[in-house]
Amino acid sequence: MQVTIDGRALEVAPATTVLEAIRQLGGDVPTLCFDERQAAFGACRVCLVGLEGAKGPVPACTTPCADGMVIDTEDATARRVVSAVVELVLSELPAPPGEHTELAAVARELGIGDELRWTGAQHERRHDERHPYLAFQHELCISCGRCIRACDEVQGAFALTATGRGFHANVTAGLDAGFRNSTCVSCGACSDTCPTDAITEITLLHMSDGPQ
Repeated sequence: MQVTIDGRALEVAPATTVLEAIRQLGGDVPTLCFDERQAAFGACRVCLVGLEGAKGPVPACTTPCADGMVIDTEDATARRVVSAVVELVLSELPAPPGEHTELAAVARELGIGDELRWTGAQHERRHDERHPYLAFQHELCISCGRCIRACDEVQGAFALTATGRGFHANVTAGLDAGFRNSTCVSCGACSDTCPTDAITEITLLHMSDGPQ
């Protein structure tokens, strides 16, 4: 079947997602909750694109292609919504994310600087360093779910759990008793996939005074 992306036609196989099709053409859209090693989740709404005939933007990572589909990765409504989502995420952090993180890269791609339109409550700094190798900077957690899915789908350890809702949403290890007392096997999959360094290696955490 054939789809059109930003004016360019592409033949795609059945079950190909819009995000996969965009990348097959050498393009891309920003993502936060997406990791190609995991099943698509579609929670962050950062990969929104325009779709001809749709009532509004659609998430590229979970939307399957259909024959004749016309996709616009630069859709003005989608970009406006995505920028607002990322700004709101950034506004809840006590400090800007590390420049090397995926969140910082997405912000740069969208042209979002340190001066944000949104102001309000910010997460308090809370670190859990009870694991011998990993540190959890809870204030940097954006509840994308990637660490939980990496632990479940990739490693099968089921050590992490989502907690709370809205502003208070976060991730915890075990029954909120820390990594050491959970089923964590120290594989590092959660740290590897985290887009903000909310979970990071303890050695990296202490390499500077700021968040890693």
